[in-house]
Formats: sequence, C-alpha cells, structure tokens
Amino acid sequence: MINKLLVVGTMAYDNIETPFGKVENILGGAATYIAFASSNFKTNVGIVSVIGEDFKSEDLKLLTNRKVDISGVEIINGEKTFFWSGKYHDDLNIRDTLDTQLNVLENFVPKVPNNWKKPKILLLGNLHPSVQLSALNQMNNRPELIILDTMNFWMDNFRSILDEVISKIDVICINDEEASQLTQENSIWKAAEKIKKLGPKYIIIKKGENGAMLFHNEKYFFVPAFPLKEVQDPTGAGDSFAGGFAGYLTQANDISFESMKLALIYASALASFTVEKFGTENLQLVNESKLKKRLKIFTKLTKFKTELLNTAEL
Repeated sequence: MINKLLVVGTMAYDNIETPFGKVENILGGAATYIAFASSNFKTNVGIVSVIGEDFKSEDLKLLTNRKVDISGVEIINGEKTFFWSGKYHDDLNIRDTLDTQLNVLENFVPKVPNNWKKPKILLLGNLHPSVQLSALNQMNNRPELIILDTMNFWMDNFRSILDEVISKIDVICINDEEASQLTQENSIWKAAEKIKKLGPKYIIIKKGENGAMLFHNEKYFFVPAFPLKEVQDPTGAGDSFAGGFAGYLTQANDISFESMKLALIYASALASFTVEKFGTENLQLVNESKLKKRLKIFTKLTKFKTELLNTAEL
C-alpha cells in the first residue's frame, strides 16, 4: 500500500518517577509511542522490534486494536523485554537513569517482513546504529522518506557507523542538546548547517517546551509546544512527536517542506497528549475527535492580525 509507515524501534517496560508520581512496569519503548501516535492517521503502521515472553498479550492487543501490524515483532521465549527506569528532577528536562536492562535488545537483529519492505516512509527509532542500518538495508526499494532518531550515547560510542546511517537518511529528528553534541555547535542554526552537510535534507531540532524548528536549505519553520497547565511525565514525548510527524506525512499526497510544516503541528499536538499522563497511558486514548479539538486550540493560539504587514507581504 502507498501509505505504509514502517517503524523500527524498542518496545519496553519502564519504571518512571517524576515530582508528580511514580509508576512501575508501564508500557513504553520508542516504537510503542511512535505507533500509538501515528495510528491516528489514515496510515498503515507496522512495527519491527523484539520483546521477551514477559510482554503482556493485552499490551500487544492495545496496538492491534489501533490497527498496528505487529508481524515484525519478534518474541524471544525464555527472555525478558527491554527495561528502563528513570527519575525526573523538579526541572523535567533533567532526569537520571536508574537502571537499564537490555535483555532481548542486546542481540537484536531486525527482521523486516516481506510485505513491509516497500514502505512509503521508514522511521528508524532510537536504536544502535547497526540495527538501524540493518533495517535500512532490508528495503526492496528506497522509501520516499527515511526519518532518523538517535541520541548522545550512540554519538559518543558509535560515531562512525552513526555517520554512515545519517548519510543515508532524509530527515533527522533530535533535540538541541543532541544537535550540539553531534556538531560541537551551541547555536541550533550553525548545528543545522553542519548536519545538512552530513546528508539529511531536512533537520528537525526539538527544544522541549520551547517547541521545535525545521530546517531545509534556506527555509526554516518554527512550531511551538502546545501549552499545558499540567505535565506529569515527559517520557516518550519526542517519540510521539516523531510518530505524529511521520504519520501525517505517510497519508499526505506529497512530501514537501510545506507538508512538513503541517506535520509538525500534528506532531506537537500528539506530543502534548503524551506528557499529560505517565508512559503511553494518555496516548492510547487519543482519537480523531480529541486531536481535532487540540488542533483547533493550536490554531487560535498561533493566529493573529497585524497592521504592520499586508497580506501580500506575508
């Protein structure tokens, strides 16, 4: 199908503590957040991941109920699912990782099902660059768009293979701290310029509650974060953002800078749902009606008139 989105990423259970509460063994993982977010569009979503026999069948059903194809999810008998535990400070931008158990992820070799080797969009979630490269090399044809997420750890320890992956993708979606580390530049403008030279045509740099910026050649676009009265847990917000971005573009008639601008609005809206509750809890409840309501508010927040410029000047 023309509107197929293939997501390669982790599925996990998390222990999360923030100033607003604590949860244990809650459903998480990059691919899970991405799938829930992208399932809100007229998009066929498939996951390539790995889980242990401890992964609950009811959690798999949460995904299939959203029409997410999990045929690419490998179940390893006798093994445990990837586990992460973290604690956030009063400043929710700062967190401490308390425990990471790779478990089945330690020897993960992605296996892309034959019917998913020609997706419209391939989204490589935050994983070891060798896993991302393996999935990319299994495509029968180059997808129309390849999106990459990565993090500081891979930059520190696997820079050579990460650069190889970056050279093959179209969009990189990282936060400002990661962009700075990748380029040794403190300015996101200078960082975007350097990243462009590594290969990506489009660079998305996220700034948490300060929104995100899209760069493409000499063009750029800013999207604010949706303002919320209460935030409980920022875990997975970036993955939900990527899922909303990719989900919208997979159903779009064209993939262009203009389409990406609207995709970023959807991405920001979906990320805002995620942080209102712990883990994927709130994201599981999002539907078309809730998303449209939030988008209408978003439009009102960013729409204004000015006498300084006429329509022709805008």
